Amino acid sequence: MPFDFKKEYKEFYLPPREPGIITIPPANYIAVRGKGDPNAEDGEYKEAIGLLYGIAFTIKMSYKGEHQIPGYFSYVVPPLEGFWWQNGVEGVDYTHKENFEWISVIRLPDFVTEEEFIWAREEATRKKKTDFSKAEFFHYEEGLCVQCMHIGPYDDEPATVGLMHRYMQEQGCELDITDKRYHHEIYLSDVRKTAPEKLKTVIRHPIRKTE
Repeated sequence: MPFDFKKEYKEFYLPPREPGIITIPPANYIAVRGKGDPNAEDGEYKEAIGLLYGIAFTIKMSYKGEHQIPGYFSYVVPPLEGFWWQNGVEGVDYTHKENFEWISVIRLPDFVTEEEFIWAREEATRKKKTDFSKAEFFHYEEGLCVQCMHIGPYDDEPATVGLMHRYMQEQGCELDITDKRYHHEIYLSDVRKTAPEKLKTVIRHPIRKTE
């Protein structure tokens, strides 16, 4: 049976609806950076999603080709994730999505080195006749975080974030969003097929112990 990150790492991908504190280990990702409203038609965000999945499935299906990746094992492509911020704003201002800066990512299995990622990017470019140069190998050390499962529309996330922040303060922690630690979302639902009130999104914020 293919390795499924969501099932094997439930504490990272399937948290409860009540906030909790967790330490996230370092991981590698396929990443595409951009800015602007993710809902904009023909915007950078929608282009980024195509680039991410193009490389993700090139790696997943590589076992069928001549290039064999050492240590390869069968797996389910992990869910889409995103790191979000707005310059000059602490936290996230959902009323001005046009000001979003983001890094859209898909987690890589540990057997994918940077060299194998470069091969996959070149292979996707060759096969799909598309420029994948915006995609990068991204290493992220997330560390101590507060997280929670949010169920419902993305625009309702502030209520869940409020619960998370109250909880972290009760646990002697404070928010630690910086230019290297981001508001993090993991998208467990297909927005094209799921009613807004049923969307499942993991929300994660970096924190630190209060001095």
